[in-house]
Amino acid sequence: MHLSPNNETVSHKTPKTAVPVDLLSNGRPSHPAIEDAPDGIYDDLRQQNDFGSLDYPVNVFFLDLHKSYMNRIRWHWHEEMEVLIINDGLAEVSTDDASYTLRPGQGIVINQNVMHSIYSQNQENCTFYSFVFHPDFLFGHKNSYLQTQFLLPVQNFRLFKMLVLHENNEWHERMLDAVNDAIAVNMTKPFGYEVATKGHLCRFWSELIVKLPRLETAPPSHVSLDEQRVKEAMLYIRTHHAEQISLDDIADSVHISRSECCRCFARTLQMSPFEYLMKYRIFEATKIMLAHPDAPVSISELALSVGFNNASYFNKVFKKYLGCTPTYYRTHKVPAARDNAAGPFDVPIP
Repeated sequence: MHLSPNNETVSHKTPKTAVPVDLLSNGRPSHPAIEDAPDGIYDDLRQQNDFGSLDYPVNVFFLDLHKSYMNRIRWHWHEEMEVLIINDGLAEVSTDDASYTLRPGQGIVINQNVMHSIYSQNQENCTFYSFVFHPDFLFGHKNSYLQTQFLLPVQNFRLFKMLVLHENNEWHERMLDAVNDAIAVNMTKPFGYEVATKGHLCRFWSELIVKLPRLETAPPSHVSLDEQRVKEAMLYIRTHHAEQISLDDIADSVHISRSECCRCFARTLQMSPFEYLMKYRIFEATKIMLAHPDAPVSISELALSVGFNNASYFNKVFKKYLGCTPTYYRTHKVPAARDNAAGPFDVPIP
């Protein structure tokens, strides 16, 4: 859920310029200091890549979804807070219970440990800046006065998963300006940019907390029990997808019954554990095909490598989700076009 100044759902608004124009060139950062996102930066479900150092847990990336596999960043989460600002195209950002379409200039704040995915709407080009930072950079060690007063209420506010930022709201615009300034100094890296970044983030945080409820006691975490269970089950599927795993195995991995496991997935991802497993296996199969174009494995070997015990069923599931056979996909490197039917990108990818 994202919040308006009155804690109401916000509709999509008009774009705003992402970063100072003199720092951009044809939609790309002109200064070499900013990084393109490394290949596979979000390949881990529980993201543990380098988002800066222990002393400076801040990083800025310029991401191009057109270069990402299937124009998307898969479901993942991380301990850092993230702010995305759209540079070009339309981005669809989803959490377990909502999806938001963002236009150029708009931004979105993603709270810590919130499961989310991002994809390019209509398979068109989409670029954006990802500003990632750990709140400890602002508040220091645990149990400090600042952390207790100003960090814990944000971390524990159960309604705050994502917050869409747009220029027609003065409050949002001030937060966008602060993040844009932080991005700019991390692009140019003048002497003392780390201190400047902290100053900009303090501006951002002071604007963020002013609209949140004054909490006398910490409420339950914004990460629900359902979401926590599904996250652990997703990690189990990632590790064991190539094995012959069952619904019982998935449910046992999070110490719940089969029926409760199905309910958790339905409430969180709007699909069953089995459907998620099948989609994950098909996604992994397409990655294998693209990774080995010069030495392709047989369809039977490919099926076995991602957990299917026969090629016929593998072909059937592959066609269900991507609209074509594995052979067609390996030859053309893209799913088949399907008129008057849901396209392959209308099916959520794990």
